[in-house]
Amino acid sequence: MRAVVQRVSRAAVRVDGQTVGEVGAGLLVFLSVAVDDEENDARAMADKVTGLRIFSDERGLMNRSVIDARGSVLLVSQFTLHGDVRRGRRPSFVNAAKEPASRRLYELAGKLIAAAGVPVSYGIFGAHMEVELVNHGPVTILIDSKRAF
Repeated sequence: MRAVVQRVSRAAVRVDGQTVGEVGAGLLVFLSVAVDDEENDARAMADKVTGLRIFSDERGLMNRSVIDARGSVLLVSQFTLHGDVRRGRRPSFVNAAKEPASRRLYELAGKLIAAAGVPVSYGIFGAHMEVELVNHGPVTILIDSKRAF
């Protein structure tokens, strides 16, 4: 699994002009599932997302997690994070998982984040979405459950 995690003041996702998910202070997580991902990848991703210490403490240091900050997560599926552009100019998406496996692991990651006590809102899996966010910091973190980076 790969994720782009952004610390936000607020974020929202719309489908066909309707807001389907939104959060105030917290994290916007774009999540992609790879063809070789399994449940342990979803567990590792949820643990990393909920444990990332990227919120400021009383001294202004990034020492608090989304749990500590009592923030929320907006989880948005984005298979293009597995786009491979090492050759040519058109991304190859052969490493991105297809349904139903990708949906199942995406939903599992969301359930595990929620089970850690973090409110979770969602985009619509597989839909064309418009995402609006205010990146607070800015703080943007890349995560790969296989530790590729």
